[in-house]
Order: sequence, then structure tokens, then C-alpha cells
Amino acid sequence: MTNTRSNRSKTALGAFGVALAAGLVLAPVAASAHVGVEADGSAAPGGETTLTFGFSHGCDGSPTTQLVVEMPDGLSGVHPVADPAWDIEIERGGDAGRVSTVTYTATEAIPDELRGEAEMVVGFADDAADALAFPVEQICEDGSTSWSEIAEDGQDPHELESPAPVLSLAGDDAAGHDHGGAASASGSSEDAAASEQPSQTLPITLGVVGVVLGAAGLVAGIAANRRRS
Repeated sequence: MTNTRSNRSKTALGAFGVALAAGLVLAPVAASAHVGVEADGSAAPGGETTLTFGFSHGCDGSPTTQLVVEMPDGLSGVHPVADPAWDIEIERGGDAGRVSTVTYTATEAIPDELRGEAEMVVGFADDAADALAFPVEQICEDGSTSWSEIAEDGQDPHELESPAPVLSLAGDDAAGHDHGGAASASGSSEDAAASEQPSQTLPITLGVVGVVLGAAGLVAGIAANRRRS
């Protein structure tokens, strides 16, 4: 009876370890499920680059039909890239008639399980801030999500539920990019890197520990069963 209980306990420990590892490894994936922005090449004041707004989900499972992207101050020009997957509408309302909003309407709704991307070429003013936030309204067949939250000074951006995509402007030799709110719009690229590090390293470390515990528990359970046999 004692051996049977011990075997069950070890087997349960192994199963718990595997479940813990799976949960911890998947946690960063769930946290990154938002609309992000990446720069193709250098993103620096006075320069120009192509931005890609990407998403890998809809609205609680509902297909995506539109992305409405607001332009921040600090841009000298905006030119959406023609794409047969999108009908593109440009709204001007900024200083000197500059682009204020770009709306991408999907020619066919993008299913929840597929990744969607929309591109635009932007120029940066010489006095552009270190980081620029691009609030995005993701509209779906059923519901919508406003990716517009911006971390305040001293706030961990990973605590935001619906972070706005934020592009970090580094030097001429850096491809400043961000996957959605990794830094405050008023923060520097160094602050962005520092804020990203804890949330990525800790879950990975805990995930590895969980895998090790799970494997150890399973091995102990198997060995005990063999001795009993």
C-alpha cells in the first residue's frame, strides 16, 4: 500500500511539473498576443523606413476586418503601401494637411488563426521623440479592440492590457522596432530594452525549471513502478 501511494505521488508530481512547464512556456506567447509594429531597417530622426503592423489573432476568435492606425506627432510623411489584401483610406487632419489616420479594410476578413500585416512607409522629423506610439483600433466581424494604452513614467508596459504599438527611434545604425508597447512613448530605446528583459527572462527560466521538475518526477515514477514489478 505504501509503495502504491508513493508511486502515485511521484507520478502526480511529474504530471504537475509538465503542466507547470507548459503553462509557463505558453505565458509569454499569450502576453504577446497584440498588434505590434516593426521597422524594416533604420528608424531614426530625419530618416525613413517601412513599418509593418502585424497581428496574429482577431477579437475573441472573430475575424479581423479593419485596422485603423493613428499617426503620432514626429512624422514628416506617411505613404501606405498598396496591397491587394487591403483597401486603404487616408485621412488628413494634421498640420499642413499631413496624414492623421490610415484605415486598412480587409478585402476578405482575416481568420483568427492567421497572421495579418499592413505596411506603410514613413519619414521621421528631425526633432522626433525617442519613441512614437501608433494607437490602433482592430475591428472584427464581432467586436473590436482598441490598442491604445501607453505606459506612464515608471510603469511596466507589460502590465497594460491593450498596449499601443510603440516604435523606438534609436541611432542611424539601429533598426528601432517594438512589438506593441514595450516602452513608453516618452521613454528611450535603452528603457525599452530594460523593460523587456525581465518579462522575457523570468518566464523562460521558470519554464525550464518546470520541465526539469516534470522530467524528474516522471523518471522517479517509472523507476518506482519497475521496482514494484
